[in-house]
Amino acid sequence: MMYRIFVWGLNFKTAPVEQRELLACSREDAYYLLPPLATCRGIKELMLLSTCNRVEVYGVAEDYEAVNGLVLELLRLKGVDARLRRNSFFLEGDRAVAHVFRVASGLESMVIGETQIVSQFKEAYRIAKELGCVGKVLNRLYEKALRTAKKVRTYTGISKNAVSVSYVAVELARRIFGNLSKSRVLLVGAGEMAELCAKYLKKLEAYLFIANRTYERAVELSKELRGHVLRFEELSEHLQDFDIVLVSTSSKEYIVNRAMVSRAIKRRNYKPMFFIDISVPRNVDPTVKELDGVFLYDIDDLKEVAEKNLKERMQEKEKGDIIVWDEVGKFMKWLDLLKVEGTIVSLKESWKELEEREPRVRRLIHRVVQEIRKEPSFAEKLAKIFLQEVDNADAKRRLSYVHHRTDGA
Repeated sequence: MMYRIFVWGLNFKTAPVEQRELLACSREDAYYLLPPLATCRGIKELMLLSTCNRVEVYGVAEDYEAVNGLVLELLRLKGVDARLRRNSFFLEGDRAVAHVFRVASGLESMVIGETQIVSQFKEAYRIAKELGCVGKVLNRLYEKALRTAKKVRTYTGISKNAVSVSYVAVELARRIFGNLSKSRVLLVGAGEMAELCAKYLKKLEAYLFIANRTYERAVELSKELRGHVLRFEELSEHLQDFDIVLVSTSSKEYIVNRAMVSRAIKRRNYKPMFFIDISVPRNVDPTVKELDGVFLYDIDDLKEVAEKNLKERMQEKEKGDIIVWDEVGKFMKWLDLLKVEGTIVSLKESWKELEEREPRVRRLIHRVVQEIRKEPSFAEKLAKIFLQEVDNADAKRRLSYVHHRTDGA
């Protein structure tokens, strides 16, 4: 059986946020999408990774033509025009494996070396495994990706003073206002990214308020950080009280709309308001930036802020790439061996009786299997030469000599 590994998707390098958000998947979406996608013709294994910067499918197919059907089905299920594919990318074989390893290692992140991607990668795999969408290849790929990520972080400085998208968002706020201790900041959302934002903001002594659909979670986080709580349903009523509004939730709709912001900016007498929306899909109506005194930054606007981080880490990133490709080579060799498992099993089964009677045959089979495992690409040639050797009267002929003949067999 052929195991064709592939990666398909959109990320911050290939598509803007307004396109990525069309494919963005929550945890609930993943549970809904994976089962029907896994039944697409020719698709053997599948997992789906969706973050603020990427929506990517990692899978194993009988042939790469099957991926086309999978992509069309995904777009159909998401209700997205097929033209979106223009900004997608497709990788196969060792390049696909390298991409997965780089993603898990933080080498493909907007903020090079950020660590949040590891937990997101683990969660994507956990869901796929729970749904029975992964098998021996993606199981191994996942395991090796995490080991590679650990190696990269251990043997390079990629995670030294590691930052995240949340950190970059707060850094943007600091650049805008300078001393944040004089600013009133509203954080909408209390998930992992929002919590990281809150912790960074607290270190900068911002006057912090937290609003979340689940009030108890907002109270819990505010106690931990000695902040204040704003009830989610009172957001519109008090929006004008804040200089910076940082939004990070999993909502599929706009939480902050144009009408809300228009009222708020008037009540502030057009004193500037800054919105930073790191949600995908976006939670702040993009048209609010058209209002006087309103400034809106989304996840893609953080790229410029992240550039400094990229330059400082580029040398360590190159070291990480060396580690990644070394691990890719090992994985591809394992995958090649997986393809010839059937040859090995067939060889041993076919000659089982003769192997038990003839020590010479037993030794030959043992050496053939060893050589196949060393170099899986020679499996077919070695099997043919083994048959010749069994019939050959010269029992003293060594398999090492046989292996040297493979190029000309």
